[in-house]
Amino acid sequence: MAKKGLGKGLGALISNGASAEQPRHETLPIDSIKPSPTQPRRRFKEESLEELAESVREHGVVQPIIVRPCGAGYEILVGERRWRAAQLAGLKSIPAVIREAEASECLEIALVENLHRDDLNGIEEATAYRQLMEDFGLSQDDIARKVGKSRSAVANSLRLLQLPVEVQATVVAEEITPGHARALLALQGDPYQTALLQRIIDEDLSVRQTEEIVRRRLSGGEDKPPREKPESLGDYAELISAALRAKVRVMRGKRKGKIVIEFKGEKDLVRLMEEMGIRAEAEAAPAHPGD
Repeated sequence: MAKKGLGKGLGALISNGASAEQPRHETLPIDSIKPSPTQPRRRFKEESLEELAESVREHGVVQPIIVRPCGAGYEILVGERRWRAAQLAGLKSIPAVIREAEASECLEIALVENLHRDDLNGIEEATAYRQLMEDFGLSQDDIARKVGKSRSAVANSLRLLQLPVEVQATVVAEEITPGHARALLALQGDPYQTALLQRIIDEDLSVRQTEEIVRRRLSGGEDKPPREKPESLGDYAELISAALRAKVRVMRGKRKGKIVIEFKGEKDLVRLMEEMGIRAEAEAAPAHPGD
């Protein structure tokens, strides 16, 4: 079910273009299609694409992508993830709906589609809003109406772009949430901002905890930077990381510590278990009857 409150909705945007020409359905060569330079989404998770590619190999591309004519080929309006998965699956052609669209309309369509799907991280969303303002002259009120959000929500999103690049990068990498980032905005120009950022990541602080620390800092009650991790913890993390061939973080709290090991997909998890001498039960028997 589509989300409520996203303006006039993706369906309306697709069907009510400026051109009187009706969209037409065709099967197009994959190499005649290119991504849109106005696509707000910049990161496509490798594991998720591989899963979709596997589905495409088995069932084909069920839902056509939407493109517009561009030069000798076509530019994607909606469905770049499906197009990428089709490439991974080895397909030479893909079903598509072809329609006319202006550049500003392309960005609007892509933005609304991604917001519907929750596909954009906070920085991508803010960057798309800024592009609508700078390249197409839209106001924050205009954007709010188009995407079905309040003006304050759009304004708060744009404020994230005031953060240092290194803080923005942690939002893009999903190490912290936009809520954490907005809390950190209050510490602009304060060296403590960088220290608190690291603490959020290392201690897995909630947004509410972060806001409370910022409040105390601003009121003069949090003058000391968070305690630095002893070098030995970093040394341990490097040793474990080298042994497991994975990104590892070692953290120590007041009473206990924890080790966080990152993995990419089920195959990588099985590999890690084998590295640790643990036999994965999933290998002993099929995960589903009939597999």
